[in-house]
Amino acid sequence: MGIPSQVRIVEVGPRDGLQNEATPVSVAARVAFVEALVAAGLTTVEAGSFVSPKWVPQMAGTDQVLAALPARPGVWFPVLAPNMQGFLAAQAAGAQEIAVFGAASETFSKRNTNCTIAESLERFRPVCEAAAAAGIRVRGYVSCVLGCPYEGEVPVSKVVEVAGALAAMGCYEISLGDTIGVGTPLKSRAMLEAVAGVVPMERLAVHFHDTYGQALANILACLEAGVSVIDAAAGGLGGCPYAAGASGNVATEDLVYMLDGMGVTSGVSLDGVLAAARLITAELGSEPRSRLSKARPAIQG
Repeated sequence: MGIPSQVRIVEVGPRDGLQNEATPVSVAARVAFVEALVAAGLTTVEAGSFVSPKWVPQMAGTDQVLAALPARPGVWFPVLAPNMQGFLAAQAAGAQEIAVFGAASETFSKRNTNCTIAESLERFRPVCEAAAAAGIRVRGYVSCVLGCPYEGEVPVSKVVEVAGALAAMGCYEISLGDTIGVGTPLKSRAMLEAVAGVVPMERLAVHFHDTYGQALANILACLEAGVSVIDAAAGGLGGCPYAAGASGNVATEDLVYMLDGMGVTSGVSLDGVLAAARLITAELGSEPRSRLSKARPAIQG
């Protein structure tokens, strides 16, 4: 298909990035992080998650985060809402977009959500129906698309099955996640093209973790296959609590640098993303994990 001339980056740092960080971040700091990302030109920024604070304390106060973010045309703040309880809380908080999170691995699904893949899909069905009735968009995630910390390699047929089920429920977009970062370029492209046989490429996104340093290479392979939506996290935030050694998401600034160098339009300011990454990592008492932040320290002045 060839590399698209324009790509939309979905910024997952404030949700997928922060939910696994040991240091809790205040609502005010999370709002400032989201606003910095929007100022950098990102138009889809995950704002948080409506799950039990008992299990994910880092996402407590997501309703307050949403309340502090003024609506603006063309900008979306999706929130994770994995069940009806989460959906109702998200709806009450004024969410315009939610996300549901499935897995292509049975063991991962049971360990992560305490249910089988089939049970998780049945749990999502009323959520998707209620969202459609309320005019709320739903994004679907499929995790472990290239490997599972418990099962090892995951059959591509399972990824296709779960992605197809989410699309049939009405998810406008399906994000295919290499949760533990074991994918390599040709396998990533083959997986994406297999899913595109069931779900149109324009409804697919890719989500790579950089555990083995393969994320940008995998993204390039998927761009060559025609994907035009890519998930990333400023500062390389994130990781998988179930996979030993799993590192964060591909860093948004590293991705933007690659896209800029390829002449692919993202609408995102490199300096703006670096500023957002510095802002949140200062709150965490750490440094951005991106290669760009290390290679271009002069920007930090």
